[in-house]
Amino acid sequence: MKKKEPVILDSSCTKEDELLAARDTISILSGKWKIQLITTLHCGGALQFMEILRIIDGIGTKMLAKELQDLETNLLVKRSVMETRPVTVKYELTAHGLTLQRIINEMRIWGRAHRREVIGK
Repeated sequence: MKKKEPVILDSSCTKEDELLAARDTISILSGKWKIQLITTLHCGGALQFMEILRIIDGIGTKMLAKELQDLETNLLVKRSVMETRPVTVKYELTAHGLTLQRIINEMRIWGRAHRREVIGK
């Protein structure tokens, strides 16, 4: 019986801090809505809650509120309360949130290539 060769990973990928950094990114961007929200705010600029709700098909009000709060907690979205009657609240990407666009664009490029590879479209 032939002995299996050990699998050797690139040493930079096994460092705990590298794995932790990747896990943090996945945790922050995971779920169905966060990347859609970030892209919507990138394309639309500062938007009101109801505008976002109309743009993102299928998201409910509770989920939108939760996801915006999560993005705000992670300093990716800024919530601004306007001094109007009735009160108007706008959401926009922070400078830190804008840094995700390169990553999201790479995901779109990979997704298109993957779709062509798997289903030929």
